Amino acid sequence: MAESWEVLTLRGLASTDERAQEFAGTLVIHRTGSKEPVESIHVSIKRSILVELHDNLGRLLARSTGVKRRQS
Repeated sequence: MAESWEVLTLRGLASTDERAQEFAGTLVIHRTGSKEPVESIHVSIKRSILVELHDNLGRLLARSTGVKRRQS
């Protein structure tokens, strides 16, 4: 069975310029149910994945009962 991890945050996600196709940062995670300390892992993320996450998370949050929609 695969290990289960809890994502705590993504720190310092940045690129070198506004047209970058890849971004770097630090993923902070913790093994679910473990008393071991939090782990920090350097990650690089492609722009296409960030776009996909943006779309999917936006839909999830819009359907979530705890989130109020902004009014324009």
